[in-house]
Amino acid sequence: MVTTKLSSKGQIVIPKELRDFYNWQTGIEFIVIDTGDGLIIRPKRPVLQTSLAEVAGSLPYSGPPVTLAEMEEAIRKGVERKDDSG
Repeated sequence: MVTTKLSSKGQIVIPKELRDFYNWQTGIEFIVIDTGDGLIIRPKRPVLQTSLAEVAGSLPYSGPPVTLAEMEEAIRKGVERKDDSG
């Protein structure tokens, strides 16, 4: 187990062996989560950029392809139903 201290400025030094192990570089941002009896510190990870081609098949759909006009018509009908139901 590795220990560290809270400085007078409220800072905690993450020991070098742990920074090296996790490959945490200077400037990395962390999320601090209050558990009620302590803290969890996790690196903030940005959402990776993806292209449409990489995620287009992530939602399953079985059936014939539909056109943009058909999608817009289905949305319009859904909005009308919502308005009618109050």
